[in-house]
Amino acid sequence: MVAKISSGKSLFGALSYNQQKVDEGVANVLFSQNMIRTVDGSFNIQLCLRSFEPYLMANNKTQNPVIHISLNPHPDDVLTDEQLSNIAQEYMEKLGYGKQPYLVYKHEDIDRHHLHIVSIRVDETGKKINDSFEKKRSDTIRRELEQKYNLLPAELQSNRQSQKQKQTDDLPLKPVNIKAGDVKKQVSNIAKSMMRDYRFQSLNEYRALLNIYGVTVEEVKGEIRGKAYNGLVYSSLNKKGEKVGNPIKASLIGKAVGYDALQKRIAFSKQAVKDKAIYNRCGKIVSSLMAKNPNRKQFEKELAKNGISVIFRENDDKRIYGVTFIDHREKVVFNGSRMGKEFSANIFHELFNGNGRQEEKNSGLDKTFDVNSYSQEQDSAAEAVAGIFSMEQHGDNYEEIAFTNRMKRKKKKRKGFGL
Repeated sequence: MVAKISSGKSLFGALSYNQQKVDEGVANVLFSQNMIRTVDGSFNIQLCLRSFEPYLMANNKTQNPVIHISLNPHPDDVLTDEQLSNIAQEYMEKLGYGKQPYLVYKHEDIDRHHLHIVSIRVDETGKKINDSFEKKRSDTIRRELEQKYNLLPAELQSNRQSQKQKQTDDLPLKPVNIKAGDVKKQVSNIAKSMMRDYRFQSLNEYRALLNIYGVTVEEVKGEIRGKAYNGLVYSSLNKKGEKVGNPIKASLIGKAVGYDALQKRIAFSKQAVKDKAIYNRCGKIVSSLMAKNPNRKQFEKELAKNGISVIFRENDDKRIYGVTFIDHREKVVFNGSRMGKEFSANIFHELFNGNGRQEEKNSGLDKTFDVNSYSQEQDSAAEAVAGIFSMEQHGDNYEEIAFTNRMKRKKKKRKGFGL
């Protein structure tokens, strides 16, 4: 079993990361301690924040008060939810967090089921939980648990992961290579990575994202024993954008890329981009480039340098009738019109054709974002290998800001009473 510990300032970031997985149906809460629940026994971020609030209010000195732990059993270890819960509780007790409020999440978004634990590094008096020789103590605890529950040792898992990483590292970041073989595995890695990491609000936007990696997806409908069903079928594409090889049913890849998972991801994405602030970076870059009156090839090239892909849809007369942007740094997919009328398809058609420019025929994958140069920015993809994530959120999250401001006001009140 591999144990990893991360600390940070953003409690909201740690909670929302795990809650997102729960909302997507690929995680659930196995155990909680000293946490407020809803009437039906479930959890939400607001109540969880309230559970940790007294500890954060008492904290005066600890700069990174949030602790996020991942426990990763070997893929060959078969454990029940009860055993996983017990392992998490014993680990927290031995590490010194037995009396702290914490949540234990079981993640099933990748083939290797694993645990994420969110807690706080200060007790109710504001004193920091002892973290001296924390890594060494964690290793000792981990070995004790491996023996008690007959788990495969972390050393064996690390060797296996190291070998596997050499074979599959960056695979989700490269377009499908038909000649490389095992197309199903390539498509599976791409689909899982895109479904997990990016935000999109429709099947078409999800398909546009997959297209730049040489994959497409179609919705299929049918009826079994009088009951209607919906499903997804994935296919690989050649450089001309044509389907090649046999189609792959989502059920052959896993529920994480199935129809239900797609609907949940779309619903989550719509909520996540509600304030539209996430489009600001892309909008500023696109506006700046449009002001230079570029041709289409220059426009696509400059966007790629800024980590943005663009896909133009044309009719038989070569008229642009649709445009989709993919911001790889914000990990969001959206039609140009979402940023405003000045980014609609008609505007781009006039921009590229109004001056009599002769556009080269769009060559699909060759003109989109170079995914190989982007490998260092794939933070979420690393979670699939390492089982841990960056706890800090990118961009402003107004719910977290409101929580932080409320905490500051309460602290000022407490100081006032002491005068």
